[in-house]
Amino acid sequence: MNPLHVDLGVTGSVLDVVRAPAGVLSTPSPPVDPTAPEVVQLAADLVATMRVSPGCVGLAAPQVGVAAQVFCVDVSAHPKTRTSHGTFVLCNAEVVEASRNERAREGCMSVPDLTGDVKRATRLVVRGRVPLTGAEVTVTTDAFEARALQHEIDHCAGLLFLDRVAGAHALHQRQTYL
Repeated sequence: MNPLHVDLGVTGSVLDVVRAPAGVLSTPSPPVDPTAPEVVQLAADLVATMRVSPGCVGLAAPQVGVAAQVFCVDVSAHPKTRTSHGTFVLCNAEVVEASRNERAREGCMSVPDLTGDVKRATRLVVRGRVPLTGAEVTVTTDAFEARALQHEIDHCAGLLFLDRVAGAHALHQRQTYL
């Protein structure tokens, strides 16, 4: 069994996503106890909220107004995906190796009107803990999933993609399709 995929044993609720300039989005979040019942519930809520949000490939606790180092990712349905570990949640995640930087367009549910060109590593190793069991896991990935992981880790550190763009020239109005 893949240690990343844990049945949390609770049903998640869909939460409201906060938008910049909400203070929780620009403040580093504290680490959590991944085995705590409130963290397990938060993990389930993040996944439920991500699943009902069109185009969403990741969601961090600060985006639902909770200062905690918890996020979920699932890039499996995205057309730019090369490597995918499916739906998973990490607590207290940190980048342990990063290489091969590349600039690409990013968007964020907390900044709904803009996208930006952000330089990120395309090869990545991340270490974190799984909710419920608290097991330490290492995720080795690349391409779009690597970008998504870095984006969510940034949220937990109090950073938005806006903090990573090279300047106003790298920001774009989000395209809306009717």
